[in-house]
Amino acid sequence: MAKKKNKLKVIFLGGVGEIGKNMTLLEYGSNILVIDAGMTFPNEQMPGIDYVIPDYNYLLQNKEKVAAIVITHGHEDHIGALHFVLRDINAPVYGSKLSLALLEHKLAEAKVKGRRLIPVEDGQKIEAGCFKVEFVRVNHSIAGAFALSVNTPEGVIFHSGDFKMDHTPIDNNAINLTRIAEIGKKGVLLLMMDSTNVERSGFSMSESNVYKNLDNIFAQNEKKRIIVATFASNIHRVQQIINCALKYNRKIAFSGRSMINIAEIAYDIGELKYPKDKIVDIDKINKIPYDRLCIISTGTQGEPMSALTRMSQNDFKKVVINDKDTVILSASPIPGNERLIYNVINNLYKMGADVIYQSLQEVHASGHACVEELKMMFSLLKPRFFIPVHGEYRHLKQHIQIASEMGINPACSIIPEQGMAVEVSRKEIKRAESIPSGSILVDGSVVTDDSEMILRDRRHLAGDGFVIAIVSKHSIDINPPIIISRGVNISEKLNEDLRENIIREVMREDIDEYDIQSLKQLLRKMIAKSLLKEVKKKPMVIPIIIEN
Repeated sequence: MAKKKNKLKVIFLGGVGEIGKNMTLLEYGSNILVIDAGMTFPNEQMPGIDYVIPDYNYLLQNKEKVAAIVITHGHEDHIGALHFVLRDINAPVYGSKLSLALLEHKLAEAKVKGRRLIPVEDGQKIEAGCFKVEFVRVNHSIAGAFALSVNTPEGVIFHSGDFKMDHTPIDNNAINLTRIAEIGKKGVLLLMMDSTNVERSGFSMSESNVYKNLDNIFAQNEKKRIIVATFASNIHRVQQIINCALKYNRKIAFSGRSMINIAEIAYDIGELKYPKDKIVDIDKINKIPYDRLCIISTGTQGEPMSALTRMSQNDFKKVVINDKDTVILSASPIPGNERLIYNVINNLYKMGADVIYQSLQEVHASGHACVEELKMMFSLLKPRFFIPVHGEYRHLKQHIQIASEMGINPACSIIPEQGMAVEVSRKEIKRAESIPSGSILVDGSVVTDDSEMILRDRRHLAGDGFVIAIVSKHSIDINPPIIISRGVNISEKLNEDLRENIIREVMREDIDEYDIQSLKQLLRKMIAKSLLKEVKKKPMVIPIIIEN
């Protein structure tokens, strides 16, 4: 009997049909290569949730197959779930020096020890089971970003990671187009490419252009305190802000936990450079004249607990905003965050500050390739098959259309979905049987099996509130029921009526035949019916029975 041939599968656990939560598996026989494991932020339908990570149960069920985990770069949407994955799976992790330094910090906070973190550089190759991975330098909005050229038993799979083509990058390390072209000449079976900016024509702006605009703003605001909000992980942007501050003889204060942590990590490994004596603790900025200070802060997306948002609400004692401040938002809105961001901008204006953001000046350069850069990647790699990744459905669809313009037959492209498995061979690309997938919700600890039930309860509480009834079963005549409500307005008369109804139910002759759960159910129905009738709401009703 002929031995069954192994098949090369590409499995998508996240990062397709959505922004963020990137996680892709390459599987061949008894080998799995994991590419990234990121997180995303919750939407408005997820009250109380801190962030969302991919459901990686398939990986847990096959953890003996995991040969390695490779990181394209150190953004949270690519490494934000790794401390959970590595808690359960002890596989070697390869990435740039900065990516691993950020991951190491996360592992330390999560108390995950003894993991193998192996730094790699541009052009370095590693073996992971049947896979041979080459790391290829690309430009992005964080240092140490790689594309991946993966040699598999079926051919080369090229994964772009998040990338752009910046010919004048801040660190002088331009994307390695020469090597990408060489890989293309040898033949690429499958290309998976970043789709984030597929709706933007032309080329992305160089990061060095941002410096010119920042420099102009610093020059025009010499009499004011300058506060610049940017992504903490955008080390190149932080470096440019520091350079401007130093040029104009300003001290620098970092504000926001992630900004302080990442600045220290990047400084320790040499990715961020500044004189230590020019840095001042945010708690001591009152000693520095306004026109001699620059604060670099988190909060570009209007995050409720971020430093800039708290400043805009006068809830940040260390920094009180007034008409002596110029605030720069050096980032573009992540889709869905626009309302939060404009609330912050409006509040800053109300407090007297001048506010500069992307709609007014070019103080941000995207880290993602625009259409002409995507086309150039197609031209260099000339893949046989194509799968767009890292984008919502509309991004992926439009990327397929660009691929068609570049000569790739639409029959050789697939729009991926979360949980989809795709089989790739030298002859064809096709969908395989999907795997169970979804999201794990995190609110300080992992929420797993009952995620939907917990969300349903939280939405219920947010919409209709709750009512607690504390009832003494055997001494109700001495200790009358106590009604506690939150999120629903109960009048004194309704409160009294509810207590009388509870007493009447508990004093029933057949009450001794009821066990605790049955009595709770009886009271829950009675209270809910009364509330619906009187206040036209369905709050969560929680009876607490005291047996005494």
